[in-house]
Amino acid sequence: MNVRKKIRVVVLMGGKSPEHEISLISGREVVGNLDRRKYLSSRIVISKSGKGIEEIFRVKADVVFVAMHGPFGEDGTVQGMLELAGLKYTGSGVTASAIGMDKIMFRKVMRAEGIPVPKSTTKFPCFVKPYNQGSSVGASIVRNERELAKAIKLARKYSDKVLVEEYLVGKEVTCAVLGNEDPRVLPVIEIVPLKGEFFDYESKYTESGAEEIVPARISKTLTKKVQDMAAKVYQAIGCRGFGRVDFILKDNKHPVVLEINTIPGLTPMSLLPKAARKAGYSYPALLETIIKYAL
Repeated sequence: MNVRKKIRVVVLMGGKSPEHEISLISGREVVGNLDRRKYLSSRIVISKSGKGIEEIFRVKADVVFVAMHGPFGEDGTVQGMLELAGLKYTGSGVTASAIGMDKIMFRKVMRAEGIPVPKSTTKFPCFVKPYNQGSSVGASIVRNERELAKAIKLARKYSDKVLVEEYLVGKEVTCAVLGNEDPRVLPVIEIVPLKGEFFDYESKYTESGAEEIVPARISKTLTKKVQDMAAKVYQAIGCRGFGRVDFILKDNKHPVVLEINTIPGLTPMSLLPKAARKAGYSYPALLETIIKYAL
């Protein structure tokens, strides 16, 4: 293939979020696994102070692959800049990204759509987390008043708004979604934390932090219910390209939506690549699919 016909992909990574390091890993994996016969790749690395973001307005690309997680990367901020720059980019647009990251607004939309989400509570045990972080950053299980004060203080390190919700007991599962108007759901993954009581930051990003079973050990009926609900969540906020919806199976029977990840992790340990692999996508094929949905 003539070099001039290759698709120019700029991979955007790093950023001001607490998930900066995870974003760098995701970005490097994307750059390293793009098919060089089809793509001409380069990268923009945003520092923790935000330096480098101005490169968006100077870049020449057919598509920008956004490999940024958390605030400023996954919340519509970068997406808005890319819109202003007139660049095509992977993943969801400004509105869906903003709703997906804002857990308070996300829950309002889900309730309006009749989709079950955790309820606010003043009872123990409860779950405390910042309203706009990913990867369980700043999240805690709370069992008494003393722990509550500590958990709120931790959450407020990352956000000025905090959610205090019912602590639901049941299997944790997640379902990835690919596509735009007519999305495809991938196999459901069951998550069994090995280093904590829930799928926290350490469980997500340390080796042997959790057992991830694909497909999940649930009935076909429940699997379909989870997948259908994941697609409904994805479409309700207007996602495109790819995403991943996290659930608790209350009493191991009833799916309750915890959140949507509009830019799920793309590290070797991440859940989306594992689900895609089970569905028959190699990692390069997954990246190609994500890019196609952006063009």
